[in-house]
Amino acid sequence: MLRKILALMKKEFRTILKNKKSRMVLIIPPIAQILVFGYSASFDLNNVPYAVYNEDPGLASRQLLARFSGVPEFAKVATITRDSGIAPLINEKKVMLVLHIGPDFTRNLNRGRTAKLQVILDGRNSNSALISLNYVRDIVKSFNMQWAARHGMQPVPAQLVVRSWFNETLNSHWFIIPGIVALLALVVTLEVTALSVAKEREAGTFDQLLVTPMTPLEILIGKSLPGFIIGFVEATFIIAMTILWFHVPFRGSFLVLYTGIFAFLLSAIGIGLMISAISVTQQQGLMGAFLFLVPAVILSGFATPIENMPQFVQYITYLNPMRYFLIIVRASFLEGASFSLLWNLYWPMVIIGIVTLSAAGILFRNRMY
Repeated sequence: MLRKILALMKKEFRTILKNKKSRMVLIIPPIAQILVFGYSASFDLNNVPYAVYNEDPGLASRQLLARFSGVPEFAKVATITRDSGIAPLINEKKVMLVLHIGPDFTRNLNRGRTAKLQVILDGRNSNSALISLNYVRDIVKSFNMQWAARHGMQPVPAQLVVRSWFNETLNSHWFIIPGIVALLALVVTLEVTALSVAKEREAGTFDQLLVTPMTPLEILIGKSLPGFIIGFVEATFIIAMTILWFHVPFRGSFLVLYTGIFAFLLSAIGIGLMISAISVTQQQGLMGAFLFLVPAVILSGFATPIENMPQFVQYITYLNPMRYFLIIVRASFLEGASFSLLWNLYWPMVIIGIVTLSAAGILFRNRMY
């Protein structure tokens, strides 16, 4: 049995690695995607374009605006001198926000009165607008505290002191990049396995495989192991890039992480082989993988929290193996989570893998008999 499986594995690796296009698919896209996601995908905002409409010639307004020009999160692109200059900048997306300071700003502060700063935001991208507004609030809060201290005014009675656990600087790259381990491992494994049988059917070699003395179980194992090995190598490469290139801290145990990788790849291979078993052509295999991949990523919590989804959609996410592995990989990197905290995330992926591999085996057996 072992010799038959090894022979089929050898054939699968030759089929994948001998073809130049297949080699390029396995090597170039993961490297390109980890670099693109690593450098461009971020929930942080830098160089937010803004305009200033300052009607106050006093010192306070100049000091407040100096704080905006001195931080990397903002980039001043325009100065407005009249109300009519606001709308064109916002409408044409030249600025994200406009800071409007009224003529009595400094006078009111000197008299101990409330001085208003109007912030006009482009709300078309609500997420960016909210993040920009939080930046503005932080700067204004710092200005208020310093102004009160310099002028002997009553300090704010309660101050908010924030400490972020696990991600002290709130660097969104530390949240996004570990998730790419799950994303790319799923993409590569699903692609390899979803095409394994469909490719042979299209080439006419699957019928030759069926007349060999191999059982459906042996064919299933021989088709599964190459995809598992390739997915394992890809995941290891991405983890190394995450730690060594992007310097995301790894605080957990590699044993905990790689146990999750094993369970995740098992489920991904089962889904890929099930798709491949019902596909007649490579095009159908690719389409099936795509139809699974897009909802799997959306419903995994990769970009949007599952808790924010409707209740019935949250129930559907329990069928998605990426949902579980995403928590494992992020918890391993940032929290240093142990088996005792993550054990309930391993067995659902194993069950998904067993069910889908069994379904693929039944489809193979029906094809043979």
